[in-house]
Amino acid sequence: MIAALVVLPIAAGLALYLVPRSAELTAKWLGVLVAFACFVIAVLGNGQPDESLRWLQRPFTANLHVGLGGLGYWIVLLLALSTCCALVALRIPRQRDFVAQMLLLLGAMSGVFVARDLLVFALFWDLMLIPVFLMLVAWAPRRNTATAWRYLVYNLSGGLALLLATAAYGVVEGSTDVIGLSVGHGATAIGAVWGTWIFAGYAFGFLVKTPVWPFHTWMPDTYADLPPPAVAVVSAVQSKAGLYGFLVVTAPLLPDQMRAATTLMFVLGLVGLVYGALVALVQDDAKRIVAYSSLSHLGLILLAAFSGNPVALAGAAVYIVAHGLFSAGLFIVLGQVEEREETRLLSRLGGLGEIEPKLAGALHIMVLAALGLPGLCGFAGEILILTGLYQAGAVWPTAIALVPIILAAAYMLRLFQHFMHGPPREDIPQRPDLRPVELLALAPLVVAIVLLGVYPGPVANSGVVAGPNAVVSLAIGARR
Repeated sequence: MIAALVVLPIAAGLALYLVPRSAELTAKWLGVLVAFACFVIAVLGNGQPDESLRWLQRPFTANLHVGLGGLGYWIVLLLALSTCCALVALRIPRQRDFVAQMLLLLGAMSGVFVARDLLVFALFWDLMLIPVFLMLVAWAPRRNTATAWRYLVYNLSGGLALLLATAAYGVVEGSTDVIGLSVGHGATAIGAVWGTWIFAGYAFGFLVKTPVWPFHTWMPDTYADLPPPAVAVVSAVQSKAGLYGFLVVTAPLLPDQMRAATTLMFVLGLVGLVYGALVALVQDDAKRIVAYSSLSHLGLILLAAFSGNPVALAGAAVYIVAHGLFSAGLFIVLGQVEEREETRLLSRLGGLGEIEPKLAGALHIMVLAALGLPGLCGFAGEILILTGLYQAGAVWPTAIALVPIILAAAYMLRLFQHFMHGPPREDIPQRPDLRPVELLALAPLVVAIVLLGVYPGPVANSGVVAGPNAVVSLAIGARR
């Protein structure tokens, strides 16, 4: 059943190329059906035994091993839900090809989060680059292939470093079938020299993918040029792969190297936090505001990942899912604005709240979740992370992290005010409000945002235990 999370969307994506190009509506709803089926499979697959097939015996042992549990379970649910909502909201030329690429992306990313073998993890890590690259080439404004190649070069370099680190780990340890095994239970401690180089390879790949300052320069143009349904999924889930990797791979397998890198990662995370918030404050492009806000939010999760504090780690789990929910919602709503008004520039729009109240309400909910309103999902993750950092003795990092969190209110409210309550532009014709199908696309995200905000316990407690291996338990749960 768990393998179906990978096989079904990839097979469906390839099969969609057999559907006539003219059958765009059929392709769209087939894609929605497949994404929803993956959501159901993930719900039913939680707690099921791992699935494994023998693969390689030399030069090291590697198995086609997949499993579902812990934080990975919630991210797979987030992936299926965000893909389903993005496809429901889809309004784009050449829908058949686009839906096919979205399903291939769904399958490849699912492979990352269900992999229990490092080599399988590394291969899917690189495979998920291909659909995004093809979507940038085919649907970026003015066919701006420079953005596509920048995305590919950055992320492929990180993927190559990750693959080399995986090969080195396999040669040194004799097996890569180790994800989910804590230190002393199948994953042995690596020597200092090899461990440092292997950790460096993984860390580079994870930092690029997240992205973390200064490895983020591929991200703003990618988020701006991708079609809204695609960037909703990439921002919601693909950007979490690096943080998930730190929790799942390096924390349990390379704990000494994780501790040694704490100061460096705190510096990178704090710079990203402040830099992303300040740049978001001065952007005119709404998608770039959300992109730089993501850089800031993800820096906060990086601090939690290296804090070693169980409360902060629980907050990291909640905020990974929370950020995925409200960032997907924000990009879908901004896509609906751009589709109506043919622009997403703050300086070109105003007064939409009076003529499109449903659109204003949807954007309002997403903005409030992003700035951390109590009762919505963003607040639960932020307060747990800040509390855990303070408990861990990181007083100054906690104090510095408060500044960009306060700035989030400024740039998010600025975005909402300009769009919905700014001076109306007479040269912008009046457009219809959200259609029923567009409300259907947003409704599941709104429900999830509220549910996670008032009841974050299931995500926060997804395998957290007391003791030195708390980060391992949080990341992957008990391996079955």
